[in-house]
Amino acid sequence: MNPPEMKPIPRIVFDRFSAWYGRTPVLREVSLEVEAGQRLAIIGPAGSGKTTLLRCVNRLPEEAGEFHHQGTILLDGQDIFDPKVDIRELRRRAVFLSAPPTALPVSVFENVAIALRMGGEHRRDRLYERVEASLKETRLWDQLKDQLDEVRPHLPMGVVSRLGLARALAVQPIALLLDEPGFGLDNLTMTLFEDLLQEIAPRRAVLFATNDVQQAARASDRTAFLLDGLLVECAPTRDLFTRPSHEATQNFITQRF
Repeated sequence: MNPPEMKPIPRIVFDRFSAWYGRTPVLREVSLEVEAGQRLAIIGPAGSGKTTLLRCVNRLPEEAGEFHHQGTILLDGQDIFDPKVDIRELRRRAVFLSAPPTALPVSVFENVAIALRMGGEHRRDRLYERVEASLKETRLWDQLKDQLDEVRPHLPMGVVSRLGLARALAVQPIALLLDEPGFGLDNLTMTLFEDLLQEIAPRRAVLFATNDVQQAARASDRTAFLLDGLLVECAPTRDLFTRPSHEATQNFITQRF
């Protein structure tokens, strides 16, 4: 008899999670799981709570004040709101990348190494090892290896996007949270960025919010549809786009294709 198939362990779990800014509800009892090795796209109209959902995973909304929540978010089984949680370590394990991407006004090397330095790593050999690995992972090493000590203020947007991704990967996160990945890219560089997401996903959970439903259809394994802070449905991407369970999902997708 074959052993029972093991279900993948969820890397991120939202359990009836609700959030407010002041008295304004942003998310309403969202229950959702993101497995290790999975790309989950979040789609929905502006103001539906997509970006807030991402930012809550590493508790960024708390910095704005007037923020409160109910329910639970687990990262690898740990309640991220537990008082014992180290916020800096949480944000190393689950890295948030905002749009538009930015290159810092420092050398190429420091653009990637800065996150490691902020985490307490100062050994030159270790910094170089992680910078090289991250640039290779984002297909930038061959292009930039001879310019590591240079300040490059006018890099193409496609390089800036991948440099930001390399900065995130340098700290070896278990989850990547991307708001509008590939923002401002042309079709060719967008395809390259989406290919990179596919390549890095087997070692991490990738959760991204996008206003481009075609990007969600191309670059995700599962897709969730948010509307007014409510999770309308979540399904394998092909299923959600070809036979959605809810009329609201169908209407949203149809209007944007």
